[in-house]
Amino acid sequence: MSASNSTGSTISTNGRRPSIASRATAPPMLAMNGHFAAVGDAPTEQQYEHGIQVINEEKEFNPNLNTYLQLTRTAQSGFNYHLISVFGSQSTGKSTLLNHLFGTEFGVMSETERRQTTKGIWMSKNKKEHKGALESEKMADNIMVMDVEGTDGRERGEDQDFERKSALFALATSEVLIVNLWEHQVGLYQGANMGLLKTVFEVNLQLFLKDRQSNPRSLLFFVIRDHIGATPLANLRNTLLADLTNIWTSLSKPAGLEKSRIEDYFDFAFAALPHKILQPEKFVTEVKKLGMRFRVGNRPDNQHGLQLVHELEGGVFLPEYHRRIPADGFSVYAEGIWDQIVNNKDLDLPTQQELLAQFRCDEISREVLEGFDTAILPLEELQAEGVRLGKPTVLKDLGLSGKAARVKSIKAFETEASRYHKGVYSRKRVELEGKIDTRLKALYHGHLSAAHKSGVTSFSNSVSNAVKAGQKKGASYEFAEIVEREKQIALEQFETEAKSLAIEGVPWSNFKQQFNLYEKDLDEVSARLRKEEMRRLATRVERWVRSRLGESVGLEFNKLGSGRGGSGAPEDGEKPATEKDLWDRIWNLFVATVKEAETRFVDRAKSFDASQDEIDVGLWRLRRKSWGVLRAKIDEEVMEGNILLKLRENFEDKFRYDEAGVPRIWRPTDDIEGLYTKAKESTLTLIPLLSRFRLSETYAPPDLPDWISSAPDSVDPKDEEDLAPIGGVDEEEGKSLEEEMTILSEAKRQDLVVRFKKTADGVYVEAKRSAIGGVAQVPLYFYGLLLALGWNEIVAVLRNPVYFIFLILLGAAAYVTYTLNLWGPMLRMANAASTQAVEIGKEKLREFLENSESGRQAMGMPAKRDSDSISLNTLDSRGKSMSPGADEDDDDI
Repeated sequence: MSASNSTGSTISTNGRRPSIASRATAPPMLAMNGHFAAVGDAPTEQQYEHGIQVINEEKEFNPNLNTYLQLTRTAQSGFNYHLISVFGSQSTGKSTLLNHLFGTEFGVMSETERRQTTKGIWMSKNKKEHKGALESEKMADNIMVMDVEGTDGRERGEDQDFERKSALFALATSEVLIVNLWEHQVGLYQGANMGLLKTVFEVNLQLFLKDRQSNPRSLLFFVIRDHIGATPLANLRNTLLADLTNIWTSLSKPAGLEKSRIEDYFDFAFAALPHKILQPEKFVTEVKKLGMRFRVGNRPDNQHGLQLVHELEGGVFLPEYHRRIPADGFSVYAEGIWDQIVNNKDLDLPTQQELLAQFRCDEISREVLEGFDTAILPLEELQAEGVRLGKPTVLKDLGLSGKAARVKSIKAFETEASRYHKGVYSRKRVELEGKIDTRLKALYHGHLSAAHKSGVTSFSNSVSNAVKAGQKKGASYEFAEIVEREKQIALEQFETEAKSLAIEGVPWSNFKQQFNLYEKDLDEVSARLRKEEMRRLATRVERWVRSRLGESVGLEFNKLGSGRGGSGAPEDGEKPATEKDLWDRIWNLFVATVKEAETRFVDRAKSFDASQDEIDVGLWRLRRKSWGVLRAKIDEEVMEGNILLKLRENFEDKFRYDEAGVPRIWRPTDDIEGLYTKAKESTLTLIPLLSRFRLSETYAPPDLPDWISSAPDSVDPKDEEDLAPIGGVDEEEGKSLEEEMTILSEAKRQDLVVRFKKTADGVYVEAKRSAIGGVAQVPLYFYGLLLALGWNEIVAVLRNPVYFIFLILLGAAAYVTYTLNLWGPMLRMANAASTQAVEIGKEKLREFLENSESGRQAMGMPAKRDSDSISLNTLDSRGKSMSPGADEDDDDI
């Protein structure tokens, strides 16, 4: 089935419009909906120019409706839009009326043809613009117009299914239903679409039967066409109202709605338009006036219902007509409505009241959440900034701010939304509370997390500061009491903060889990602080051990230099106790010192409330550390310079002192070689003694592994990080106990022997020189002989005043020179002067020999030649000839 338009183009049964080329060649018949996006098309932006086919004649819904709303910028208008539908019999000029009223371009039928032009339901946006006009002369914003297929058409015949469903669709979605009819149809049943209106009324009752508290209203706007004025508009209006009332009265109403009135659901408006062909200018004028009524209006307080008002005056878009469906969700809403209608599911559609409540509550919820965001978002951003910077922020008075924002938001929602459908309101309130509580929960948990971290840090710092204060005062402090006191303070602060966030009736706001976790972390921090304090205690004890061992072990090694005969010198080859029991004394001293240190450690650790496991670990570490201290001190004592010095002192004590401990004065008759050999051999025997740590009784190393003992089971890997491996104790290190007790390696021993022998040889040579020096002294008789032979000269000097004074002055000058330490400079000056005098003499001699003829003859030198004779100037100070180049260089200089 197809119909031709005014230009001769055809309309297919599926409602799709022909191409431009086909319309250009067809004879003019009908002006169809060109540039409309029809159902089934893959439309371009150009096809949305004039509108869209919402539902085609095959009852198919257009899925591109939302695209059209987006392109016309209607989808972004929220609730600021209006929807109008037009009813009427076929060929009554519905599309023509809409085109004149709203500037649309719906297809119209020519005056020479009587064919169906509108198939299905079409939609277009109002294109009338009133720039610069007064507010009372402007249409409302975003008016969407639906052109519904005409009723009582011969194309559909007795099939009234589509017109009934389209009427139901228009009623469920539109605010204003325009009923277009001719003047002569008033009073007729079919001509005035009373049958269709009856269906609309019946369906309306079924739609809103579920929720009788709701009272959705619609406006039935009757536009009477070709009004010639013979019958006044008031009479026509009364006739239509009477017919409508009769229809309503005759309806079979559902239970509970038997006494309902038509004015409970509908308002009515009436308008009359002159004949379009006979009075074209007046028609245009009246249509313009009629268009000014399509604006937002308000119902006067004293006008409500059919009995008080017979006609709605002013703006026809009242707030109660709006379906409260957001524009961006209208396409989904409309498609759902149509699906329910087409599938004839007993008209089980959501009630208008539920739809209104649902979307209105959503709108109020969004507005409330915007206000909630204003109060909470800055706090969330501040918290997020702290997390980003790694410095969690504790928000001040967050509990008061959060509660105030929550109460204010829920109260605002309750005030605005409680008058809507109770079930929807209750459900939406629960949803709103859930959204608010979700935000607050995340914010509160973040806040408590920051308070948690801040509290733990503050607790740790407070304990550390209290310990430092106790250390500075020099008094004994109780670490366990400090920890317990600061822990209670931290728990009370966190509990106060958590209680300030509690919300009555909200289970998640008791924060018991967070409090327990916080207390657990404080216990862990307390254990860590106690362990650190134990480490510091161990460090202090280790320092004490190091100090005690440093002095004691040093004294024991210093005794190695006391090898004098009076103290038990090895005259018969037996070593004194100071040498043979060295390692026994050191080991006994070491064990006693560590034992005293352990007692100190245990007494102090118990005051920390330390567990036995922690004490065992501390003692185990102390023994290992102490052995390391002893081993380091021994290594320090046997360093090359230190041990060589001690060996030399031991040798010199045995070599330079006699049996009584008196220093020896060497004489040529003394047995220097024998004493030297005995002292050297005795000292050399110390090197094997020092090379290994052995006890004199067992001639074996001490049982170090048993003394240190194995590691306790509670040892943490971190406790072993700073411990040096010990041979014979740490088997995995591959070092034996013998190697651990080796003090001097074989190579070091040999080198030490060589160096000691050289040192001893030096002492021996010095002793020999001392003995020989005593023999080379001047005999005493030589001084007597010198005095006898020079007596006359001495007397002559003493008797002559001049010589005597000169001798005194010479002695005084010598004394002053000696006192001022000037003999060295004077000798150097004398040597320099003598050297200079020799050079000058040589120079003068060369000049004499060169310039004196007699001198050359005396020396047997040839006569002076001008060209090839060699001048004496070419000789250097040693009498050797110099090269001409050197002479030239001298001249240049």
